[in-house]
Amino acid sequence: MINFTEVNTRMGRIVDIFINDIASIRTGRATPGLIENVVVTVYGGQKMRLQELGSISAPDVRSLVFEAWDQAIVREISNGIQAANIGMMPVVDGSLIRLSLPMLTVEQREDYIKLLGRKLEGARGMIRDARADFRKKLMDAKNEKTVSEDEFKRDEIELQKVNDIFMGKLEEIAKKKEGEIRA
Repeated sequence: MINFTEVNTRMGRIVDIFINDIASIRTGRATPGLIENVVVTVYGGQKMRLQELGSISAPDVRSLVFEAWDQAIVREISNGIQAANIGMMPVVDGSLIRLSLPMLTVEQREDYIKLLGRKLEGARGMIRDARADFRKKLMDAKNEKTVSEDEFKRDEIELQKVNDIFMGKLEEIAKKKEGEIRA
């Protein structure tokens, strides 16, 4: 017997990983996910992500505002963002760092859609690997005669249904993100 709670948990984590992975792909809109994982060097050599150093907001669709919790490192953060080469130039405005999002070109949009496709295929592979792992456990149980042929077939069909549900979720998320990139 397969523990389907475990299957759902593992495949759910894969979907969450995919969502986090594609959050940094640029769309036509400014979102905090574009810069929250940018790593900057502060406090004399310590590497930290922006989300650990302050708050990020998107006051409108074309700009981001970063407010550092420690005003003493605003310059270091600004230099780190500039060095990260993310396509946005930081402008220090007192205690805030403002970033303007340039318009995407058609070529950039197509490149981001291709990147999304590669990330989607990677997530699909992870889902298939998870299904294969659970199917192997099921096959082992069948070979050891701890499950009957009927239980094996029933669990195998149920495993495929769960697999299809999570593949559908990945597709849905990717379509939504592609729509945002094209907008």
